[in-house]
Amino acid sequence: MPSALTGPTSAGTRVRRLFPVVIVAVWLPIVGAGLIALWDYSTAPGAAGNPPVNWPTTSHIPRSPNSMNLVMVVHPHCPCSRASIGELAVLMAHAKERARAWVIFVRPPGFDSSWAETDLWRSAKSIPGVTAVFDDGREAREFGAETSGETLLYDGKGHLVFAGGVTGARGHFGDNAGLQAVLDRVEDPQAHRAASAAVYGCPLFAPSTNGKTSCKR
Repeated sequence: MPSALTGPTSAGTRVRRLFPVVIVAVWLPIVGAGLIALWDYSTAPGAAGNPPVNWPTTSHIPRSPNSMNLVMVVHPHCPCSRASIGELAVLMAHAKERARAWVIFVRPPGFDSSWAETDLWRSAKSIPGVTAVFDDGREAREFGAETSGETLLYDGKGHLVFAGGVTGARGHFGDNAGLQAVLDRVEDPQAHRAASAAVYGCPLFAPSTNGKTSCKR
């Protein structure tokens, strides 16, 4: 009798032992593909804008001749731009009185101020030296911005010295080439030529549902 049960019992044991191996073999490629897709998405830059090389004379934003002038254009509902606003706070803490900053929040026609007064708006307003303003798209286009988080730095004479983003990837905080380029030019405006960096964020003017963005390229 025992010998008659040995075959089925042994087979069942082997199946139970192999089951975790099979699960891992199936699970690992799925997780790996997901991580690769997430990495590709987070490191895919948005569309580069076409900012004017000189401060636009038709802009309603005043330029200070006695400091560097920073303009950041943001979609109020872009989750990627939380990092941009966070890096702006770091930048302004270093800049002190050497830079003035404006954050332009694009509010499409037909949406009231409550739609645009998001956590991004409140965060930007709380940064010393930063003025946050609503915009129907006019100012954003004056500065040639295309992607949320796009940052432009002009010197006191109105010459463009930096254009691009101040994060290293979508929604990522930490040291990056764009932020460092801005800091270098604020520290010593005369020592550096114009620079640029990729910008990571949602399209500012892409079609959206209820004015919100899906953060797709």
